[in-house]
Amino acid sequence: MKKNLPLYILLLFLIVVNGFFLYNYLGSGENVKEQKERRPPGSFLMNELGFDESQKEALRDLTQKHRRKMRGISDEIRELKDVFFSGLSDETISINRDSVASLIGDLESKKDLQTYDHFSQIQELCNEDQKAKFSKIIKDALHKGAMRQGPPRDRRPDGDRPPRPEHRDGNRPPPPRHQ
Repeated sequence: MKKNLPLYILLLFLIVVNGFFLYNYLGSGENVKEQKERRPPGSFLMNELGFDESQKEALRDLTQKHRRKMRGISDEIRELKDVFFSGLSDETISINRDSVASLIGDLESKKDLQTYDHFSQIQELCNEDQKAKFSKIIKDALHKGAMRQGPPRDRRPDGDRPPRPEHRDGNRPPPPRHQ
């Protein structure tokens, strides 16, 4: 029994640790609550702008149509990207990369225009007070989005490279010696 005591302690420890990881991995049920509390698209705008029932219904319809259009465009882009990258694995397929890339770019542009039109239609639903709030919300969202597109955090302010060593003449290396 005394010879096996360390094994029993190790076994008990491993069971406890596995139980802990399973509990964290499967969750304690809080994720289920978060999923139930997930709000439908547009609810943020509805609440912030104080939409009435007719505006809410119109926004739901606009959002549904917008999502259908965007899904269609995204599907087209996915298909074109499949064609575009199929040339990497199959050397016998000769595709015109530039034309496919141009088509993908056109569809991305179409997505941006569709998004602009969608927000323009939402703005048309608003009264004058709501339009001012809507403009502020859009402006804030654009600025926050631009901040997220910056360089990754936790990097050196001067880049990944170490600073250059200082030389006699400022930042230039010494001239070559002639022998």
